Amino acid sequence: MQSLAEKLGYGAADRLLILNCDDLGSSHSANLAIDDSIRNGIATSATLMVPCPWAREAVDMCGDLDIGIHLTLTCEYPGYRWRALTGAKSLHDADGFMPRTAAEVWQNAKLDEVEAECRAQIEQARSWGIDITHLDAHMGTMQINPAYYAIYLKLAAEYRLPLRMLSAKMDERLGFGCRASADKAGVLYPDDFAFQWGEPTEKLLPKFLDKLQPGISEFILHPVKDGDELRGYDKTEANIRVGDYAAAKNNTLRDQIAAQGIKRISFRPLRDAMRA
Repeated sequence: MQSLAEKLGYGAADRLLILNCDDLGSSHSANLAIDDSIRNGIATSATLMVPCPWAREAVDMCGDLDIGIHLTLTCEYPGYRWRALTGAKSLHDADGFMPRTAAEVWQNAKLDEVEAECRAQIEQARSWGIDITHLDAHMGTMQINPAYYAIYLKLAAEYRLPLRMLSAKMDERLGFGCRASADKAGVLYPDDFAFQWGEPTEKLLPKFLDKLQPGISEFILHPVKDGDELRGYDKTEANIRVGDYAAAKNNTLRDQIAAQGIKRISFRPLRDAMRA
């Protein structure tokens, strides 16, 4: 049987890498860093947080790039908050904003309102002119809970968009057949996924590259430009985001990717194969 890489026109032994920047639209500083990371760095795509205050600027700045939707149901920062597009009561906390954790979402949100909100985010991006390349989920909220994953997969099939998919090992651990159900629905996804929050990307990515297997793999970044804005809203993990931006512009990593014959792609070829 043909591998996904072969279906996209590559060889069976080719190693293809998607380097996606999460959290586009979350701040002006994130927009600047992500734009630079794709145009001048190693990143290949990004995903837009449509409910965030800086999302519209992100569209103006990055709308010609390969952009997916970072389906957003949470708002993790204590002093910088946003609300659901639909205004649904079950999607907000006592302060009137999206809750800070996935656990709060799963405990309180109504599934029909979750689906309506995710659909509204996709449609808002389309109305802004984004040629959406894929779907993923902020803080994994739509991916690791089976009821939410069902909505995630339903929207991917309906809009004919590929998905960020958890690794095969994590799929097995969760036990509800994420990959099998996507295969049945005709939804494409990368063969592998790697990310470990908190470990510096400049250390993690080289190890990932050394072990990269044939096929399509996704690695994610959270680049943000350092400064007062970032330090004002992210009180605990700003250095991780600054480090991701540095990694995206790191010429040593660029050279390693090239030297190992790894081909950088975005989600667009997967989407086009789904729609062919």
